Amino acid sequence: MASRSVAVSVVLPAYNEAGTLRKTVDVTLETLASFLPHDSFEVIVAEDGCEDRTPEIAAELAAEDDRVRHVHSDDRLGRGGALERAFQTAAGETLVYFDTDLATDMRHLEELVEAVRSGGYDIATGSRRMQGRKADRPASRDIPSSGFNALVRLCLRSDISDHQCGFKAFDREVLFSVLEDVEDSHWFWDTEVLVRAQRGGYRIKEFPVDWTPRADTKVDLIRDVFGMGSQIGRTWWQLSVQPRITRRTSVVAGTLLTLIALALMTVYLDPATVLAEMAAADPVLVTVAGLIYVLTWPLRGLRYRDILERLGYRERVGFLTGAIFISQTGNLVFPARAGDAVRAYVVKARRGIPYPSGFASLAIERVFDLLTIAALAGTVFVGLALTGATSDLQAALFGSGPDAQQSGRVAVTVAAGVGVAAFVALGAILVSARSDTNYVRTTVTRLSSDSYADYVAEILERFVGDVQTVASDRRAFVTVGTASLLVWTLDVLVAVVVLAAFGVDVSLAALLVVGFFAVSVGNLAKVLPLTPGGIGLYEGAFTVLVVALTPIAAPVALGAAVVDHAIKNIVTVVGGLASMIVLNVSLTTAVEESSGVADSEVEPDTDVSVSEP
Repeated sequence: MASRSVAVSVVLPAYNEAGTLRKTVDVTLETLASFLPHDSFEVIVAEDGCEDRTPEIAAELAAEDDRVRHVHSDDRLGRGGALERAFQTAAGETLVYFDTDLATDMRHLEELVEAVRSGGYDIATGSRRMQGRKADRPASRDIPSSGFNALVRLCLRSDISDHQCGFKAFDREVLFSVLEDVEDSHWFWDTEVLVRAQRGGYRIKEFPVDWTPRADTKVDLIRDVFGMGSQIGRTWWQLSVQPRITRRTSVVAGTLLTLIALALMTVYLDPATVLAEMAAADPVLVTVAGLIYVLTWPLRGLRYRDILERLGYRERVGFLTGAIFISQTGNLVFPARAGDAVRAYVVKARRGIPYPSGFASLAIERVFDLLTIAALAGTVFVGLALTGATSDLQAALFGSGPDAQQSGRVAVTVAAGVGVAAFVALGAILVSARSDTNYVRTTVTRLSSDSYADYVAEILERFVGDVQTVASDRRAFVTVGTASLLVWTLDVLVAVVVLAAFGVDVSLAALLVVGFFAVSVGNLAKVLPLTPGGIGLYEGAFTVLVVALTPIAAPVALGAAVVDHAIKNIVTVVGGLASMIVLNVSLTTAVEESSGVADSEVEPDTDVSVSEP
């Protein structure tokens, strides 16, 4: 922080501005000096992980004039992140920033600063959309900007006409109060600050400014749709939905979710068949099968804990098991495995684990699941081939047969494709982990040349890097792989016990072999999100394999498949409902309900230095 006392701190966010920075600083100093005393202001260059000579030029400017300071970051923080870092080092009570391209006419600077400095307003912002302004905006900028501002006003109930104008001033105390809740660190930062300030009742002055674009641009799908749109949705949820979600509404919603899951099961399975087959089986063995399956859940929680620990996050097994229960219940309700997103949201909202790491941890878990069951299926298939037991299987899959077997043939084909894809994906991850080529950034920059593409690339790089962290770590690979093997071995034992419950006349060794193969292929088949929970695909693959490889009749095999899958889905739904009640998954109070779990978010190390005279 500056050693002298100043009233106004102006921050210039600079990313690769070597060509314009010196002129911008000179104009800024000259304009400030026209209405403020010489020693009452400072100009801070917030240099944000630049790749050109911007850092050197900023340091030179700081050495030449004691009113100029340079805040340097080795890593890219994003525009919002760079501004926050610089504001934290600022000395002034009035904090100002504007874009370094000087697109906004600097004759408005005095009005901007004095609106806050005089005490009349808490925040002031220029507008390129209000009556009285002169803004020569090409359609490539005006159309997406109009759409964005309209969405913000509609969804976030904002009264501001132009949220993104890079010409703003803040009262220091007000800004840091608002920043406690601001999450975005890039282009949406301005908007989120203004929206949250309005919700906080702070006084905001918006006034028209003359604005001239300094560079060409174009509509960018990544920035305009996925970037800003997702942030609007996130802020809407936090401001409009979360405050209304209480324990009561959470329990009601969880109950309805469970009922919907059970109702959807009846779409794919005949309830009468399920009940009839359940009645025909030995209830004691069916209960034992259910208890065995219950044991897989704490193992899943332990495995998920190990994955997150490798990524730098420590959480309790109980909380993580509950999160898995809830997400798997969601997968039973919604197609396309939407429950996976629920888990990523839970760990983000409750434990502060960033979305990239949350989805990466899910990806790691899925990769190990696929590899484990593909390896189990492949190992058994090789054994069957060596013993000549695959001829009946080939006849069942490729010979002419009743239409009822069609789902089984489709399921096994899907399973084979998924298994191959799992090993190809692992190979790609391991190769990329050992390569110096940055495939993520190369791919993203091909889609977009906008600076926001760098932000998107950083998120994707963190996602891929997290996956590679576990995949390329031999100890982690063994630990997580062993847990995966135990989970799926118990899953197979459930099916074996269910088959035994039907009184089948097959040796235990044969049941184990067929169980490992049928369950593995069945689970591979339901990976593609064609039905909620893979209902129908699993039963088809399981039945056709059991019938082809054993003397078990088709009705018995189908009944066992139905009971096996029903047990697993029922345990999942009951566990999901219990977790919703115990953890109170309103997604706002789960942290308080789950005491003793520390926030362990690990942010990337950032080397930040300040250059002063």
